[in-house]
Amino acid sequence: MDLVETDNYQVVVDLFEKHGVNLKDIAVLVQAGQADYIPELTIDVSLDSVKHVLRKTEVQDAVMTGIALDDLAEAGALPEPLASRIKTDHKTYGTDENMVMAILGVYGTISWTNFGFLDRTKPGVIGQLNDIQKNGGRVNTFIDDLVAAVAAAAEARIAHE
Repeated sequence: MDLVETDNYQVVVDLFEKHGVNLKDIAVLVQAGQADYIPELTIDVSLDSVKHVLRKTEVQDAVMTGIALDDLAEAGALPEPLASRIKTDHKTYGTDENMVMAILGVYGTISWTNFGFLDRTKPGVIGQLNDIQKNGGRVNTFIDDLVAAVAAAAEARIAHE
């Protein structure tokens, strides 16, 4: 039996939405991140770039894996000490940042700079996801970095055009 590659775009969109992230939230980050360079950039063009990024298999795999790990940690379905490290987003746990490399690598070094800024400043939905976890809500160790990576890649995609 041959394995058939499927497009998991809608799966990823649904996962984001289930966890409180709308694609427009990411597009807002893209537009704001490029405002100094492309002041006429519209939210529609930014959203289109986000959608293009999410069509990449590497991106889909990273998002599905990261969100699954957040969900498993929240459900107590991971072994210790890994579960606690993910649940608390332990300060020396860097696998969440390592996972975004698959996304950033698709769009080159500019996406790394964009991601670093977003990860450090945590604007918009990224900060909201981070605050939810800090205040005892959902486990969002991976999803906040994944959202930042998608936005960073979408910005880089626009910059390359």
